[in-house]
Amino acid sequence: MKTARIIFFGTPAFAAEVLLFLVENKVPIAAVVTQPDRPKGRSLVLTPSPVKLIAQNHLPEIPVFQPEKASDPQFLEHLKQLGADLYVVVAFGQILTQTLLDIPPLGCINVHASLLPKYRGAAPIHRCLLNGDTETGVSIQKMVRKLDAGDVIAESSIPISPDMNFGELEKALCELSKTLLLKVLDLYAKGIPPAVPQDPDQVSFAAKVEPEEGELNWSKSAQELHNLVRAFSPRPGAWCWVWLQGEKKRLKIFRTEVAQSPSKDFTASCASGFLKILEVQPEGKPRMSASDWLRGLKSPPSLCRDPLKP
Repeated sequence: MKTARIIFFGTPAFAAEVLLFLVENKVPIAAVVTQPDRPKGRSLVLTPSPVKLIAQNHLPEIPVFQPEKASDPQFLEHLKQLGADLYVVVAFGQILTQTLLDIPPLGCINVHASLLPKYRGAAPIHRCLLNGDTETGVSIQKMVRKLDAGDVIAESSIPISPDMNFGELEKALCELSKTLLLKVLDLYAKGIPPAVPQDPDQVSFAAKVEPEEGELNWSKSAQELHNLVRAFSPRPGAWCWVWLQGEKKRLKIFRTEVAQSPSKDFTASCASGFLKILEVQPEGKPRMSASDWLRGLKSPPSLCRDPLKP
């Protein structure tokens, strides 16, 4: 049984973990495609993507492509010449043209971190946590030009615990993706596997999250705000304004719990219920427990419910 030769498309750490897993399981990889190096940090040093680093360290003999646009004709010609059977896409970060999708004889497949057709789009993990979902999963779909609309080859689900945050859920879904993708690649060794069309009546979308969405609005319920903190932890980070010794300061919040009554801890009253704040990052300081932060202050902070008033 001949294993399909693949070209792997991906960019962030999630994709890098999947690529390393494929390497460790001796999946034949003809090339890797990732985003161009981008400036990062205060010094804006050009930095390779996590996927490029894995390719350089573990697949030094294969080409790594970094097209600004995946529609570039010269890039497409390189892909054709490699003669790979199947393209595997994991959080690549660019829209693929129909011309590209038509190149491999077995087609292109995509690993998506939701149970399609729910949460098509850029931020399925963030959005399911924001909405307080109790279950999510991974889908592997045949790629078409329409966003995440391809027929689903396989999927696997996991429960979401009430306090699970983005970082924890992303890690769990990455592990789920690895084993599910390997099973699907085994199917492709026999030909193109069957797949199930998505139900158009169940489609929802997961737009990219913007940093300003992380601001806590105390007119919402404690449960809604707890879900927001979970969805934005550790990145990009939920936050609020606090008054501290007469100055308005921005405070990142990474861990909370819902409480039914106020306490001596750092607790905020909400539209319904109370939000106990457990882990924070003050401006210019590292992350720490809220209790450690409070102990180091000369006077207690107050939440800024009106930006114009202390």
